[in-house]
Amino acid sequence: MRKIKTPIIPIQPTFAKVKGDHELNKEAICIFAATGFFLDRDTYWKDVVALPPASINQLDADGFLVKCTPWFQWHYTPRTISFNEALQEFTTLFETIVEEQIGNKKTILPLSGGLDSRSQAVVLKKLGKEVSSYSYDFDGGYPETQLAQKIATACDFDFKPFQIEKGYVWNVIEELAKINQCNSDFTHPRQMAIIDKFEAMGDVFSLGHWGDVLFDSGTDKTVSENQLTEIILKKLIKKGGMELGNALWHQWKLEGTFEHYLHKRINTLLDTIKIKNVSAKVRAFKSLYWAPRWTSVNLSVFIEKRPVTLPYYDDRMCEFICTIPEEFLADRKLQIAYIKAQSPKLAKITWQDHRPFNLYNYGKNRIPYNLPYRIIKKAQRESNALVGKKYIQRNWELQFLGKENATQLESYLFSNPLKEWVSEEVIQAFYNAFKEKDAVTYSHPVSMLLTLALWKKNNG
Repeated sequence: MRKIKTPIIPIQPTFAKVKGDHELNKEAICIFAATGFFLDRDTYWKDVVALPPASINQLDADGFLVKCTPWFQWHYTPRTISFNEALQEFTTLFETIVEEQIGNKKTILPLSGGLDSRSQAVVLKKLGKEVSSYSYDFDGGYPETQLAQKIATACDFDFKPFQIEKGYVWNVIEELAKINQCNSDFTHPRQMAIIDKFEAMGDVFSLGHWGDVLFDSGTDKTVSENQLTEIILKKLIKKGGMELGNALWHQWKLEGTFEHYLHKRINTLLDTIKIKNVSAKVRAFKSLYWAPRWTSVNLSVFIEKRPVTLPYYDDRMCEFICTIPEEFLADRKLQIAYIKAQSPKLAKITWQDHRPFNLYNYGKNRIPYNLPYRIIKKAQRESNALVGKKYIQRNWELQFLGKENATQLESYLFSNPLKEWVSEEVIQAFYNAFKEKDAVTYSHPVSMLLTLALWKKNNG
């Protein structure tokens, strides 16, 4: 008998066999197609499951799951403490975790213009770690590397800027399919474009993933508990995702309707979370089902080259969050206060989500204060458009648009392996809608069909 204890938020999923027929879990695949990740314990197969977070699992000698017992339950038990006390506790905990995780290793730090990686920069600088930082932006997109460069310069970190080139995914898609096992689509992990650069940068990654979920409201405080299922579905379902899930459900002649099945699954999972505060309940839901099966899957690209550390994934951080009043977590208050207290220099650098404002004046990101910036940026985009320079905002635009990309995409979408279980009629309908109707809405279904094509090719 083997025992496996999973963390509150697993960095990598662990799979086990269960009794049953070895056949495709088509209901699970429909949800995967709609959302971009597998829900709860689901996998491609009915007799293979992902071990749930925060559980103690007993497996027999053949790898079959015998018993699964939770060791931690998300809760909301706010303590009567001041904001300054909460900030001091966070500061001590955050810095202790990072010190333990990094030690004397040379650290690789991905930087953006947001708060999570900026908080990593603050603590790594304060602790005196040797850091090699980098960032990337799209060819034709927002120059994110400029903000990252400013953060790195302020911290005296080595810095390398990269640009994600058009069509890079076709050179690495087969490798990526093996790395992430087709458990998420291929257009989101931009780090795959520079995967060969990582080994020379340092010894270990320090990643800020999930800080934006733990240190913000899960949902608007006006939302009632009976609205939660719809709120969760709006967060989970990608554009065009419900349409693709419905199409596969109908083609495979599954019982009932996809909408009813999905609603029931979400309701059941929400019922297991014994938290009355709706914001904390949504945060718990996302940490239980979104982080391990979506965010963690894409960590596999980093792990392929170097070990990863994630202070916001640490069990102690999750337990801490459960005891902090929602009003302190809302609007990133604790993270912002930490950065301002520890590094005013970094706090004065533009916050990408509220550009051109920073952590001291982002409250002015509203009309009329942000109007001049918006007018200037609109004029720049229109000027670029006149000379044929398209403004790139999304990963799929670099991978799916243009003649060369179309040739590569079609070679996978209309391959024989995919057509063995998704009809050509369904494939053609979504691809035509992407090309002729609404590329933004139908980019997700096309991306998921591409993912299914690679999985089918590799799994027969």
